[in-house]
Amino acid sequence: MKNPLVALLVGILIGVGGLYFFLPYDPLSLGEGPVAVTVSPDGAVERASAGDTLRRVKQRGFLQCGVSQGLPGFSNPDERGNWSGIDVDFCRAIAAAIFGDGSKVRFRPLSAKDRFTALQSGEIDILSRNTTWTMSRDTQLGFDFVGVTYYDGQSFMVRKAAGIETVRDLAGGTICTETGTTTELNLADYFRSRGLSYKVLSFEKNDEAIVAYDRGRCDAYTTDASGLYAQRLKLTDPDANMVLTDIISKEPLGPAVRQGDPQWEDIARWTLNALLNAEELGVTSENVDEMLESDNPRIRRLLGREGAYGEAVGLGPDWAVHVIRAVGNYGEMFERNVGTETPLGIKRGLNALWNEGGVQYAPPVR
Repeated sequence: MKNPLVALLVGILIGVGGLYFFLPYDPLSLGEGPVAVTVSPDGAVERASAGDTLRRVKQRGFLQCGVSQGLPGFSNPDERGNWSGIDVDFCRAIAAAIFGDGSKVRFRPLSAKDRFTALQSGEIDILSRNTTWTMSRDTQLGFDFVGVTYYDGQSFMVRKAAGIETVRDLAGGTICTETGTTTELNLADYFRSRGLSYKVLSFEKNDEAIVAYDRGRCDAYTTDASGLYAQRLKLTDPDANMVLTDIISKEPLGPAVRQGDPQWEDIARWTLNALLNAEELGVTSENVDEMLESDNPRIRRLLGREGAYGEAVGLGPDWAVHVIRAVGNYGEMFERNVGTETPLGIKRGLNALWNEGGVQYAPPVR
């Protein structure tokens, strides 16, 4: 190598290459694969590559579940900080599947704006927060939805005294809603496609939107119909308000997990399927122990008496038994939180089982 300049450049490259070779390998700095970064309450940062969520949850000793900031029937804390609701019960079901104990879960209240960032960053293991399953969320944000816990649709709440009977009667009016949700786009689609004018007041939090509506700042409040029944309970005079029968969108609500961990996705998906199959087979929180002796092969497979279905996803053979003991079957979960005997008074409707006139349908355990 006669050219001294070339020799110098080669020497530099060799030196840099040798230095790189001896540097400690850090997949975070090199961007290798999806990585979850979890910040614990004491400020410690836990790094882990996607693909081992179950291991990290077990090591931590509890499930981190993202929920709403307070939506009765779905995820709502009482004055002592005890959470209840369909979305809450689903997280307890997963905790029971993993630990045999539905109480081993911590709930992280999240606004609609912050919920996706919390899941992407690994602050939560699962998002169970009345979230609509859409194509963009399923394909562009790095999430996988594991099923539908509640089939819903967007509607409107209005004052009975206003004489509003249909959505068209809101033309030219002001409508309150929450930012970071599908409701704003649905509003635009509905009104603009019909040549109707409207104004929108958007708020970061649901509670801010419902307060604005209660104070008369808008003519209607819009969100998923289930949410309207829940938020109506917070008004000064709930009976002076009503939910319109019009439904302007499809809102399949369900839990989501980060992409890249098929085992964790399977655990979440089959926990929901177990809840639905249990209702279809008549297995409840009250009779699950008795059903362990059933001769029905479908029940025996569900409860781990035949086959190795739990082991296939890293769980124990009786994982579904723990799930049902903790929260009951899907029907029990629905009726306890939002059913006709609760303040929300919601009928099963689309959320009835497929053989009862609804669309809830789970693949079999076999």
